[in-house]
Amino acid sequence: GVVVVANANVHKLDVQTVQRIYTGKVIEVAGVPVAPVNWHVGQSARQRFLADYLQQNEDNYLAYWTVRRYVGKGVPPREVGSVAEVINYVLSTPGAVAYMDEADVPASMNVVLRK
Repeated sequence: GVVVVANANVHKLDVQTVQRIYTGKVIEVAGVPVAPVNWHVGQSARQRFLADYLQQNEDNYLAYWTVRRYVGKGVPPREVGSVAEVINYVLSTPGAVAYMDEADVPASMNVVLRK
């Protein structure tokens, strides 16, 4: 399955908080500014994350962010394309939040939510 991982300065999260982070409605958790990252459009981890955690499909999620950007309510999370990019980003960026296949998570990663 897909799990949510984060920088060491981010503590456990619940599904609602993850939903709010990935829809731009929460920009900090417990005083820590969050920096979410998404996989590129079409990648299987992204599709499973959107379905399992956000209850959305790709089209709805992209449309949501198109409207938010248009009305000046933020920009979607930056996108990455590989496991190595996710790991590097999360480990080196304070407040980073990402998701990845549980099988790809190194033992040193901070898993903050598992469904």
